[in-house]
Amino acid sequence: MAEIFTATIAEIAERLKLEIIYAPKDLNELIVSENDCNRPGLQLMGFYEYFNAERIQICGNMEFAYLASLDEEVRKQRIDALFATRIPLFIVARGHELYPEMVEIAEKYDVPIARTQESTTAFIAALIGFLNVKLAPRITRHGVLIEIYGEGVLIVGESGVGKSETAIELVKRGHRLIADDAVEIRKTSSVTLVGSSPDNIRHFLELRGIGIINTRRLFGMGAVKVSEKIDLIIELEIWDQNKIYDRMGIDNEYTTILGVKIPSLTIPIKPGRNLAVILEVAAMNNRQKKMGYNAAKELLNNLGLEMDMKDTVKNWDE
Repeated sequence: MAEIFTATIAEIAERLKLEIIYAPKDLNELIVSENDCNRPGLQLMGFYEYFNAERIQICGNMEFAYLASLDEEVRKQRIDALFATRIPLFIVARGHELYPEMVEIAEKYDVPIARTQESTTAFIAALIGFLNVKLAPRITRHGVLIEIYGEGVLIVGESGVGKSETAIELVKRGHRLIADDAVEIRKTSSVTLVGSSPDNIRHFLELRGIGIINTRRLFGMGAVKVSEKIDLIIELEIWDQNKIYDRMGIDNEYTTILGVKIPSLTIPIKPGRNLAVILEVAAMNNRQKKMGYNAAKELLNNLGLEMDMKDTVKNWDE
């Protein structure tokens, strides 16, 4: 069974600057497990089919205008029905004043209430963005994550192959370290992976023969970053003379992590290769490919060999 991640209401309130109106207990003990939210307009009208009571409920101008159109007794019944579902959090947007019965009913069902001055749409966007990261499915992979020219590059390979040494050379060249040794990867959307470092080892990097260093203290705040989207995976491996390595780069290879396909490359290592420069070029070339340009295909086209190469590849596949 997949692990379920949660966020506390204390974290949500701190991140989104919520004013807490009522809390039945310590906000650190109140949790949210759904990364979506809901505007309960239909529920206030009495429609509860397909209603997910585990989502945060947000009321703005529309909902308050509807509640104002009801007489006091009906309004109280509708609010009672909503809070009776034990929603995890009720948020009032645009700084609206609460009806007195809202707090009374919240106390009855132990439903926390908060308020924001933000517009409903803007607040929902910020809330979902935060929850998508906080509650995202995640795994931890051995490797190094570094930002190179704005591209998040995950460097993987066997222990001792030179991942950290390459990373420190890239940092010296002006790029930014996100994580060394353990990279926590979160699936923030169906096509996006975001990597970060566990809090207890953030900014630290191990160099064999030297030991542990603090990248932020040695190179400054500009040399590190908390998280980064993963755009490219590069596997470093010792050069194997019996293995045929891709020399053209016509077709993209992919590595699948948490169901998301990420472009990947295998870089063979042997004495004399400047890995930092190679990874810089790989990052820039990956960006060009995302923009629709492939240098290998252009070269083959210029040489009039594009169709021949396609036929060759097809014959190999067969």
